[in-house]
Amino acid sequence: MPQDIRLWAIEEGDSLREIKRSRLDWEERIEKWLEQDISIVADDLLVIGRQVETDFGGVIDLLCINREGNLVIIELKRDKTPREVTAQALEYASWVKELSSERIMEISSRYFGGQTSLENAYRQRFGEELPEVLNERHQILIVASRVDSSTERIIQYLSDTYGVAINAVTFQYFRDEAEREFLARVFLIEPSEVEYRSQTRGGSKRKPPLTYEELQAIADQQGVGELYRWLVEELTNHFDHRTTTRSTVAFIGVLDGKRRTIFSLIPGESDASQGVRYSLYVERFSEYFGVETEEILKILPPGATEGRPWKGGPLALYGFFRDKNEARKFLERLESLGKKA
Repeated sequence: MPQDIRLWAIEEGDSLREIKRSRLDWEERIEKWLEQDISIVADDLLVIGRQVETDFGGVIDLLCINREGNLVIIELKRDKTPREVTAQALEYASWVKELSSERIMEISSRYFGGQTSLENAYRQRFGEELPEVLNERHQILIVASRVDSSTERIIQYLSDTYGVAINAVTFQYFRDEAEREFLARVFLIEPSEVEYRSQTRGGSKRKPPLTYEELQAIADQQGVGELYRWLVEELTNHFDHRTTTRSTVAFIGVLDGKRRTIFSLIPGESDASQGVRYSLYVERFSEYFGVETEEILKILPPGATEGRPWKGGPLALYGFFRDKNEARKFLERLESLGKKA
């Protein structure tokens, strides 16, 4: 049920004086407050877009990214009907769900106006590096001065029945005789409960990483199975950890106490004529093995090309191990470098 908040000031002599609720001009103030201090709705958000135009002609009030690299849509209810606000939020979510890392970088670049990058803003906000995989999941947060019973039923139904990561937060505004202003916040659903429901009841979860066996099967189909298998085994000895994604075996190094992907094998982009495809993050490789960045190309097989996994992303090198001789020379050079991080 919608919650009626009342507020009292504690006066001298332990007496109470009620602060009267006042009307809040949402159009002019609440969006500004949220942009200036997004922590009033959540402690782990960074604003990366305001009035973001979707490909469907809609406009998202605020777009944020959280510590896990997932997107959060913040939509102000204003004077919309329950049907309008929930339908609009779900339409925006269907668009956000498909945003690539490159599109997210473009949106944030426009918002920051070229003064900083998403990576730098994220690092400044959270004190750690931007996650390598962005937008695995997304959330919807409807902001309102009050939530009517119809909107509440719709949100509860979507969250409880289908595990949609949707919630509402209400702000109630108070002003006393001295013109001091107060703001009270209440969530419709406890945020931890929304997270639990989305993980246990949602039917649209991202597919899990492929297993080592599934990636090996892809390498076999591409005609590089034996060389790929040998590389996975040998490279494992030169890094702290390894893991899988939907398309790669990723080799992990610990840098400044954080697990970072440094090198990857990509079986789906490999083939018998060119060999096993790899990718290498230049700065991380340099730090981890203590080698100058300009020397890295000398360690790799000939033909490596530069690129970035997304616009504004870290510099990477891509290439192929054509045979075991090329791979062995690379591994011998790694052995001579050792781990410096």
